[in-house]
Amino acid sequence: MKRLTSTITSKYNMISSNLKKFRTEKNMSQQTLSNRLETEAVYICRGSISRIEDGSRTVTDMELYGLSKVLEKPIEDFFDDTPY
Repeated sequence: MKRLTSTITSKYNMISSNLKKFRTEKNMSQQTLSNRLETEAVYICRGSISRIEDGSRTVTDMELYGLSKVLEKPIEDFFDDTPY
């Protein structure tokens, strides 16, 4: 069985570019996003937000739900229409 390894082209989530776009549209820093997520009982530190945005970290369903609420975007909008 092939082992999953990280390379320059592989990403661990499908929302990285849209997350950064939505966050910057709200003029929100990574730290501010992290702080706002805490009010929704979702704990993602600033460094983890950076890793999600560069695709080197996965995102849980609860984290995606919190990001959707804080950034006021439907969950579907975080995903591109292009095939994986």
